[in-house]
Amino acid sequence: MLEIHEASVVYDGHAVLDRASLSFTPGKVTAIIGPNGAGKSTLLNVGAGHLQPSSGSVTLDGRDIKSFTTKEAARRRAVMPQDVTVAFPFTVREVVAMGRTPWDTPTTDNDEIVDAALDLTDLDPFTDREMTTLSGGERQRVALARIIVQAAPIGPQSILLLDEPTAAMDIGHAEETLSLTRRLASQGATVGVVIHDIDAALSYADQVVLMSHGKIDIVGPAAEVCTAEALTRVYNTPIDVISVGGSMRVLPKRPAIGFSH
Repeated sequence: MLEIHEASVVYDGHAVLDRASLSFTPGKVTAIIGPNGAGKSTLLNVGAGHLQPSSGSVTLDGRDIKSFTTKEAARRRAVMPQDVTVAFPFTVREVVAMGRTPWDTPTTDNDEIVDAALDLTDLDPFTDREMTTLSGGERQRVALARIIVQAAPIGPQSILLLDEPTAAMDIGHAEETLSLTRRLASQGATVGVVIHDIDAALSYADQVVLMSHGKIDIVGPAAEVCTAEALTRVYNTPIDVISVGGSMRVLPKRPAIGFSH
């Protein structure tokens, strides 16, 4: 289990993360939501071990994440950053295959793992395309495939941390990506996702973390966290949560506007 214990991150006397504690559970999707500047990406980066907290700690299976070597950490958790940039003309397949770098597995095994990830992320038609020719959403899918390859074989030992993985994707691929996070969790993986789409958090997450001003405001099942009262307070705008066809939907309250013809 990946656990964050009372972690704070302070820059110039300002706490961008304030005594945050969170457990990421195997077999579950944890969605981290909140307004801009709430500390979502900071929390994820602290959990990944990429960012050293000013105070507090992070443990993986009870062991301080700072004690892992770079290779050990890469074998235990795979991270998809918010910004996916490749400046050199690597092909899609080459970038995805980089996910196997921490592993000393045979080339034939690696090729099978890469093929499966390309198929999962609908990237088969792009295999030989250079990364520099892809759209933002296509690059995100490549980054997702790479971390799936890094975390393979997917199981209870796999931890995948995704920072806004669907931000540049069209609605179809965004839904496919979030559905894929559920499939990975169903195979036992631990999945953490920073996401702005609250509807998606309601639909796909087992646990939702609502953040505000660097603090974790509420943690729990989506239906208990994403209430009209809590969302209105944290996002500082009137929000309704309604049931549509058995699913919960989040709607900002908007004034009625008349259109003249």
